[in-house]
Amino acid sequence: MDLFAVKSLLFLLSFIGCCAGQEILPEGPVDGVLGKNVTLKTLLGKTSYAVLIWNFNDGSDQINVVTITPPKEPTVSPHYQGRVSINADDGTLTLTSLKSEDSGDYSITAVTDAGTKTADIKVRVLEPVSDVAIKPNVPEAIEHNSTVVLTCSAKGSFLKFTWVNGSTVIVADGERLIQKDEELSSTLTITGVFRSDLVGPIYCTAENKLEKENSPPFNLTVYYGPDEVTLTPAKPPQFIQSGSSFNLSCASRSSPAATLTWYHNQKMIDVKGPVLTLATVEKNKLGMTGEAFTCRATNAKTGRVLSSPGVSFVVLDPIVGAKIAGPSGVLIAGNSSANLSCQATSGTVKTRAWSKDGKPLAASSRTVFSSDMSSVMINPLQKEDNGEYMCVLSNPVNQNKATHKIVVNYGPEAVEVTGSDKVEVKDPVQLTCSAPSIPPANITWKFNGTMTQVKTAMYVIENAAYKNTGTYTCEAHNPVTGKTMTHTHTLSVKEEGALDNGLSDGAIAGIVIAILVALGAAIAVIMYCRQKVPVESPY
Repeated sequence: MDLFAVKSLLFLLSFIGCCAGQEILPEGPVDGVLGKNVTLKTLLGKTSYAVLIWNFNDGSDQINVVTITPPKEPTVSPHYQGRVSINADDGTLTLTSLKSEDSGDYSITAVTDAGTKTADIKVRVLEPVSDVAIKPNVPEAIEHNSTVVLTCSAKGSFLKFTWVNGSTVIVADGERLIQKDEELSSTLTITGVFRSDLVGPIYCTAENKLEKENSPPFNLTVYYGPDEVTLTPAKPPQFIQSGSSFNLSCASRSSPAATLTWYHNQKMIDVKGPVLTLATVEKNKLGMTGEAFTCRATNAKTGRVLSSPGVSFVVLDPIVGAKIAGPSGVLIAGNSSANLSCQATSGTVKTRAWSKDGKPLAASSRTVFSSDMSSVMINPLQKEDNGEYMCVLSNPVNQNKATHKIVVNYGPEAVEVTGSDKVEVKDPVQLTCSAPSIPPANITWKFNGTMTQVKTAMYVIENAAYKNTGTYTCEAHNPVTGKTMTHTHTLSVKEEGALDNGLSDGAIAGIVIAILVALGAAIAVIMYCRQKVPVESPY
């Protein structure tokens, strides 16, 4: 069927009782992508028809696309040869290799036993989505100061734009964040930009009903800070030991990284960087007065400068080489005195404490401390002053101690001899002489006034004899003090059994007294009874 015949047929159909058959096509429009295919489905189902015609109207002329007059094969217009296929059962049309000029209105006319049905549908040939890209209005931004305008451009038809930060859709609020879309572009305006606004990566998505494409990831540097400047430790000890590993560290979030400078009492220290070492503090003779250290952070990009809170500490030298100086000569109780002085080789001494034999040393009439407790005078020395003296030198960072032993010579005092004063013949005898003395006293024994060869504290007689009866004198002599003291002990040696048989004299005396008391009581009772009993007269 030639084109003239088709047009004639259409003219004739216009006079036949036809009905508006929009129900034979779905609602449009139908979108297709340039260079790809589009299929126009019908709602006819498998229907018998005498004629089925597809036409195209580009707005100025109507062109036949394909005509079917069963049982003949479909007739395709020369303009669409090789690009059109049709399903003869339900009239579904497929158009391939879409061109821009394929956009327009397509109509279908079907002549069936029930009459003539006609419907149309719009086809839009869409340009593919491509070349999606983001461009900023500035190469870099300053937080809170800059207004950033991002422009997303793309190619394609009927485009819709979406902005995404990472995986989160950016929702414009109409105030700080404003999105404005045009046919082929979208702008996102961020006023007073935050660092978090462009952490990203940022994507722009351009899409239409058929395609979707993302821009390459976009990042824009937002300079910020310095934020709060902090020192570590925030509360250092009040006193720091010189030579220790103590440091102060400074930190502040900033982009780019802030330049850090250090100050002492508002004066700059010749050191840069995040760490202020104790060695630097000591080298510059700082930290002696307890004035504050601060760290200042400067951002060259943002122009902002921020200081940390101040921290204070005092550097103290540790106490080293504590030593007690004391008397070195011979000390004698009652005659000598002692002056003990406690000093350190180096370091700052804040307090001194004295003790003797582990107990605090207290002031007394004989024990007098200097005003700074650096020395103590004991005058006169007594025997109880013997012992080990300790001096503890302290400051807030350490302590150091020294000891000194004092030996006070005295005695002998209170010589005493212990042992039996009565023994039997052949009994062993042991007499012990004691005499408190420093140094220990030299002991000698005399028997009945005659010097013996015994020079030990114990005088031993293995088997007592009558000749051992007498006086034993212990003589104790201290060669340092030059003092000599004696004590005499009497020993009586008796015959065998004298100390074991019978009662002692005291016991015998007690018994005699008891018998006499009992006898007197008996006589008294008898006399009393005689006075109470009446005697009959013989007359």
